Amino acid sequence: MTNPEKLASLQKLAEKTDLNDRALNDFLAEKAKREGGRKLPYAGVSTFLKAPQKTIDDKPDIGLFGVPFDLAVTNRPGTRFGPQQVRQLSVMAAGPKNHATGIVPAMLLDYADCGDVPFESVYDLDAATKEIEAFYHKVIDQNIMPLSVGGDHSISYPILKAVGRDRPVCLIHIDAHADTGGSFNGSRFHHGGPFRNAALAGVIDPEKTIQIGIRGRAEPHWDFSYDSGMRVIHIEEFYEMGIDAVIAEARDLVGDLPTYISFDVDSIDPAFTPGTGTPEVGGFIPREVQAMIRGFQGLNLVGADVVEVSPPYDQSGNTALVASTMLWELLCILAHSLHSRKE
Repeated sequence: MTNPEKLASLQKLAEKTDLNDRALNDFLAEKAKREGGRKLPYAGVSTFLKAPQKTIDDKPDIGLFGVPFDLAVTNRPGTRFGPQQVRQLSVMAAGPKNHATGIVPAMLLDYADCGDVPFESVYDLDAATKEIEAFYHKVIDQNIMPLSVGGDHSISYPILKAVGRDRPVCLIHIDAHADTGGSFNGSRFHHGGPFRNAALAGVIDPEKTIQIGIRGRAEPHWDFSYDSGMRVIHIEEFYEMGIDAVIAEARDLVGDLPTYISFDVDSIDPAFTPGTGTPEVGGFIPREVQAMIRGFQGLNLVGADVVEVSPPYDQSGNTALVASTMLWELLCILAHSLHSRKE
């Protein structure tokens, strides 16, 4: 029989409603008071990571943007539906604190879901690419750090045209494919070539670019990566080096220079993320990508994206759940970086 005194002690503990993290407890209590109570868990509009809804005119420190666009896929379409499903799955997260790093983004700065990039040219790839770029120039003009959800990987190029307009930025690229291919079927604005385009536009520094997790039969298309001085870490070398060594090399490469992170869900093995346009067997497990992103905490970050979620190929929604998890990890390190610069 359970000791009555021990049981009474446990019951008293169970009645406690405050959090042991006093700073977070006080922050959440004040937030609930300011907002008129806590939101119902299944009510309202789904936003990225339960972020408040704002516009770029509200000038949040970090803006979360959807880019529902897949005109540039070379294989399977469907990533135009990615932002919508990532929003839906990202509300699964219950709390505001990163358990591994201790970061609470909402306590560091103001971030918001600023909606989707508006498109008029839904049938014109070149024109739509220019529309994305024009929108992100407005984002940068408002001094907002962009955290974007695609959409196919071609969106990274016009985003980087805005982010790197004043000086080329460093790039940490986690992907199965190097995405430095040339013209394909008459266009250079496809999802297999954004970082070639970005280097040629002078908005990323190829010698300060590291591509992690590369694999598959598309390898012959990535000559530009090697010729331009990009550091390419194939998946086999990743496991030979070990994750800590890869993180250390990436940190050493970019140093304290402005750095953008691009994460493609096909970097992860399709056993975990089947809902993507170009699945590539033999990839990361989600925990390894989480560890990498956390390992980039403290870098001089200027933005990031999560791309290639294609809901039609994963009815379970697991791909979008993985993407929303990485979106959270990216938000945490972006918030930490921006907050550190403001102190």
